[in-house]
Amino acid sequence: MHALPGAVLEPHGLLGGHVFIDRNTTRMTHTDSAAPTAPESGMTHRQILEALVGLLAGLFTALLSTTIVATALPTIIGDLQGSQTAYAWVITTALLANAASTPIWGKLADLFNKKLLVQLSLIIFVVGSIVAGFAHNVPVLLVARVIQGIGMGGLTALVVAIIGSIVSPRERGRYSGYMGAVMAVSMSGGPILGGVIVDSPLGWRWTFFVCVPLAVVALVLLQRTLHLDTERKSDVSIDWLGAALLTAGVSVLLIWVSFAGKADYYAWMSAQSAILVITGLALLALTVLVESKAKDPIIPLKIVTERTTGLAIIASVAVGIGMFGATTFLGQYFQTARGYSPTAAGMLTIPMVAGMLVGSVVSGQLITRFGKWKPFVVGGSILLIIGFALLGTLDHETGLVPVGVYMAIVGLGMGSLMQNLVLAVQNTVSVQNIGAASSSVAFFRTFGGAIGVSVLGSVLATRVADLSAQGFAAIGIDTGGSAAGGNLDIGSLPEPIQLVIRAAYGDATGRIFLIAAGFAVIAAIAVALLPNRPLRRTIDLEVEPGLTEEELAPRS
Repeated sequence: MHALPGAVLEPHGLLGGHVFIDRNTTRMTHTDSAAPTAPESGMTHRQILEALVGLLAGLFTALLSTTIVATALPTIIGDLQGSQTAYAWVITTALLANAASTPIWGKLADLFNKKLLVQLSLIIFVVGSIVAGFAHNVPVLLVARVIQGIGMGGLTALVVAIIGSIVSPRERGRYSGYMGAVMAVSMSGGPILGGVIVDSPLGWRWTFFVCVPLAVVALVLLQRTLHLDTERKSDVSIDWLGAALLTAGVSVLLIWVSFAGKADYYAWMSAQSAILVITGLALLALTVLVESKAKDPIIPLKIVTERTTGLAIIASVAVGIGMFGATTFLGQYFQTARGYSPTAAGMLTIPMVAGMLVGSVVSGQLITRFGKWKPFVVGGSILLIIGFALLGTLDHETGLVPVGVYMAIVGLGMGSLMQNLVLAVQNTVSVQNIGAASSSVAFFRTFGGAIGVSVLGSVLATRVADLSAQGFAAIGIDTGGSAAGGNLDIGSLPEPIQLVIRAAYGDATGRIFLIAAGFAVIAAIAVALLPNRPLRRTIDLEVEPGLTEEELAPRS
């Protein structure tokens, strides 16, 4: 926002937004400017790209490390003698740590240099990866995943916030497209590289170790290309109590979902279930109470209850449940149900990633060109429903070509939806609140992912046990009422038992995609209700002088 020399700018509240009044000229700025003005960061396109190089390199390293592990996970859990529940929790713990730490990183960004924090988060992620590489049992692996999640939380919060602080919403689609492209490349290359490493003499541990040299390169690039001034706020406090209560509440509910209904634990309708549910809900209610009174809440209720942000959060939770939950089990489907090697399983996930690449890049470029964002998020949500519904027809004999087409549709929907939801939110807030708004959306999307992995993993495990028992009964094997199919080290089992368990996993997988389609419907309703505000061309909120109060009101 520009002011004349000697002008004194004072913030005033108007219609829930920020208005800046120049006392010397009575010139006003507000959110809904339609006038095309130049970006105010003072950075050229080339300078912005140079700044993005280090950021995207760090994000690429973390994402690549995560997707490498995704393909290797069936082998890892089998080698460590883990169960289907352990498989889900290896993903869930990282997502929980990611979500819980994301808003804390956002607060730290108000106190310390963002560049230093990005580098620190990358180092933390690498430390977690090294610990995971040396893990000798599932509990150690889970601890390592928590460390990885904390580092990923920093990258999630800081990369998006930094981009939002240097690029106007109208131009941000282009750069969000670049971020989407990096995500797509890491997601496509990771499973393939992970499969190759697992199938090679190196073994699955090197799927964690391989990120170390990549991280060194990313750190050097960050040091050379990213130059940010530290804008330290003196009145920032971190709401540790709110973060702890929220994480504890969600964790208790996830523990309940993960183990309820399993033979060795407790029934859905039991005293243990009641205690866990009541405890989890009480902790979440206490979280809301603490957040409403906190000086600087971890979840700013005023921001998340604003219509655009609130609806985007609902959509993000639903997308997170579908995206993290359902896609986590695709690699397992190809390896466990269809018997493909980790390398082949990685290759088979390419259609979904290619769809994400096309969806994110094309939508970003078109949004920048035409300034219209809502058709892309609505269209993406519809594609997501269609794709998940089609994947809901999967069984252990579904042709690979139809599976590839279904995954490509899901990828297109995700690519058009994820980054553009953040863009819609950033368009409605001032630069001072971009970090809080962006991290809130990412926060709830990741928590949705943790919920999705846990819930869908529990559904899958229960369904596999039922189908395995039926299959064993059909071939005359008495399981004695134990949970069949719980061990993922399928290759060590006799051939007849392998066939039963693989068929059970293949036939059970379709059900979790149908559940994901239901959550995608919720996302579609939420994005359809988003106010269709034009993308501003300025970094911060602006309005032309002389507009009436009616014209300043948010557009629906």
